[in-house]
This record gives sequence, structure tokens and C-alpha cells, in this order.
Amino acid sequence: MLLRYIVRDDLAQAARADVMMRGLTPEAPGFVSLVALAEVTWVLRSFYRMPKAQLTACIERLLNAQNLVMEGSVAVRMAIARFSGAKCDFADCLIERLGFVGGCTRTVTFDAIAARAAGMRLI
Repeated sequence: MLLRYIVRDDLAQAARADVMMRGLTPEAPGFVSLVALAEVTWVLRSFYRMPKAQLTACIERLLNAQNLVMEGSVAVRMAIARFSGAKCDFADCLIERLGFVGGCTRTVTFDAIAARAAGMRLI
């Protein structure tokens, strides 16, 4: 639903997503899970080729929406800040920042790009 709401490439589904979003309120908000957020950001970058600045603004709008609750919002905000200046996927930044918020002193990976750009440790 979020993807159709954002990209509006299927007008019938976008209209249904609009109805759903208008029905959400601060008292009865929608919930955006981290899994859904990671998938949406990956599709927006890989399939729709959304520029990084536009993707960052899109995530921030979702975070600031009064009718949505974002799982792990503190880590998401931190991941946005890291992602803005990094040459890696948003999910890499999110994984690393979730570990940080969870009290981990380091996040390890076999992905050299994630290690270098997202602040993980290469193993």
C-alpha cells in the first residue's frame, strides 16, 4: 500500500491507498514496520530509480506523518542521517543503527561496501 501511495503508478491502487491513508488518524494510526520500510526503500531505489535525496525526503515524510507510527523511529532517523552521505543501501544503514540503538558496540558484515559506508565492521 505504501508503495502505491508514494509512486502512484497504478491509479486505481493509488486511489485505494489514498482512501486508506485518509482513514488513519493520530488516534488510530497506521503502522510501518521496519521490514516494510526496508522493502519500500529498496524498491524505490532499485526499480523506480528514485534519487537518494528524494528517497530521504520520502522517508522523513513518513516518519513525520501524524497518522503513521514508524517502528524503530529513533534508529530510522539515525539511519537517514548516515544514508544521506553514504554510498550504500538504506537497509545497511538501518541495520547498523538498529544495532547501535540496541546497545551493540559493532555490527559485522561480509559486505565490504556496507562495512565502509554504513559503519559496520568487515569480517
